[in-house]
Amino acid sequence: MHLGEELVIIGALLLIAYALGRLGRRIGLPAIPIYMVVGLLASPHFGLFPLSLDSHTVELVAVFGLILLLFNLGLEFDQDEFVNNAGKLLLSGGTYVLINMGVGFGFGFLLGWGTREALIVAGMTATSSSAIVTKLLIELRRLANPETPMILGVTVVEDVFIAVYLAIVSVVLSGETEVWPVVGKLAIAFLFLLAMFSIARWGGRLVGRIFRTRDSELFTVMFFGLAIFFGGVGDLLGVTDAIGAFLIGLVLGATTFRDRVEQLALPMRDVFGAVFFVNFGLTLDPAQFPGVALPVLGAVVMTIVLNLLAGQVVARLNGFDWQAGLNTAFILHNRGEFALILATLAAAAGLDERITPFAGLYVLVLAILGPVLATNSERIGRRVFRRTRTPAAAPVQDEQAFALVEAATSGQRPAGAGDDDTGEDEEERADDDYGDDEHHGPDRAELDRLVEQAMNQSDEHTPRRDPEY
Repeated sequence: MHLGEELVIIGALLLIAYALGRLGRRIGLPAIPIYMVVGLLASPHFGLFPLSLDSHTVELVAVFGLILLLFNLGLEFDQDEFVNNAGKLLLSGGTYVLINMGVGFGFGFLLGWGTREALIVAGMTATSSSAIVTKLLIELRRLANPETPMILGVTVVEDVFIAVYLAIVSVVLSGETEVWPVVGKLAIAFLFLLAMFSIARWGGRLVGRIFRTRDSELFTVMFFGLAIFFGGVGDLLGVTDAIGAFLIGLVLGATTFRDRVEQLALPMRDVFGAVFFVNFGLTLDPAQFPGVALPVLGAVVMTIVLNLLAGQVVARLNGFDWQAGLNTAFILHNRGEFALILATLAAAAGLDERITPFAGLYVLVLAILGPVLATNSERIGRRVFRRTRTPAAAPVQDEQAFALVEAATSGQRPAGAGDDDTGEDEEERADDDYGDDEHHGPDRAELDRLVEQAMNQSDEHTPRRDPEY
């Protein structure tokens, strides 16, 4: 088997993605739309490159990217934060999701593409891109802003929503019409979810003992194999490979090895994830864009308006002012990986062929427009509200920012906290930070210090509450 030509093309596409990605960073664009544009330019429909590359050539690698995207999402999910603050998180995040999904579902029906297509469109409009949101929080130096925990809380609820929604969508897209088979598939899907959530919640210590190893190479092979294996199990059970990968990530995230897995998994996610987005771009046909231009325009306007409304509602529920609501709305505008995952599932199920170009153009527009709006949210707020907001906390340095966002999004706990660490013996503690020096996780004492610093900065610069609230 000779794959030289394919390897040259794939390598060239990744290098082009790197070059365009660097240019995009200079003007504040996230990587996801850039990867999609690279795939689009290389697609047979566009004809820019002299050598064509069929999407099926990189499909398996793209599936690895999809699995690792969801695996890392589960890995970063903070169960303790969700359980301890479930009421407040569900109120804030649930309000945001329900507003966007409810109107999005009605919008999907207005398009007249079909009921299943309306369900897919509703999912696309319901949730933001957690990857873009966290990167923007770092790059805009807003980790210490008072509204940032509220924004991250919304993304936590979105993660739960994605897990449940994918389980439901997988059954709907199966094409089953009989009542009892549908009930049976839904029961299997939710039993799988319940079992894996239970293992993650109460069995993290046992799982950590089973998969404990000091060898970094074997450790990497182990968690990658688990992600692929449970992706396959999820697909065989009818809940999609993505949700299977999410759930095993959730389980491993509950062990004492979470930091080590994340260190090794993030670079793999970035590489394979880039291939996934490039591959999605390969499936896009620019000739189909005019046919979905008006629906995409309507969806973009609807998303912006709904986010402005939802942002203010969530801010008021948490006692923040109008400017905090505007910051929240603009940073949550971004749509990304979940919309493309839904489009991929819809295409595999044989739904209306307009779903794929709709999702591609929708994500491209919002992934470009979202960072621009987020960057200028303070300036827009000053013009609209004619108020001078209390200055935000002093910017945190870049190296501190990355540590803080890991703490905020990965749920890292102070040493000795959490159920799994209670009564942990010395051998388990050694296994939590064993390995070569290059694989050591961030120092927990230093991380705790940085988080406390950010919280103190937030307290010193608490935003002025709206007097009408």
